[in-house]
Amino acid sequence: MYLQIMEQIKQKVRVGDWPAGHPLPSIRELSVATKVSVITVKRAYTELEAEGVIVTQAGRGSFVADVMDVQKALGEAELDKYIAGLIGAGRALGMSDNQILAQVKKALIDD
Repeated sequence: MYLQIMEQIKQKVRVGDWPAGHPLPSIRELSVATKVSVITVKRAYTELEAEGVIVTQAGRGSFVADVMDVQKALGEAELDKYIAGLIGAGRALGMSDNQILAQVKKALIDD
């Protein structure tokens, strides 16, 4: 469930509904609004902060991080998805991790 909360927040940031500096609802407010536990919302906020999407200021709350930080975090998250898909495809073809890595290195060199 925390992953769904994270994705909803990322989507609001991605489309510009929540620009840099925009305050997020408090953990308790979002917990009530989404009908999930405070612990679940707290985990989502902690993960988003670790990814650089939000920043939390003691006594003030959580806010959307600086635009450059958010773009970097969201870009890295998208790249991680593609890499995971690439690894999965290679393994489905029966390739070892070393073979997959060799293919990636070759593609980087050829690019």
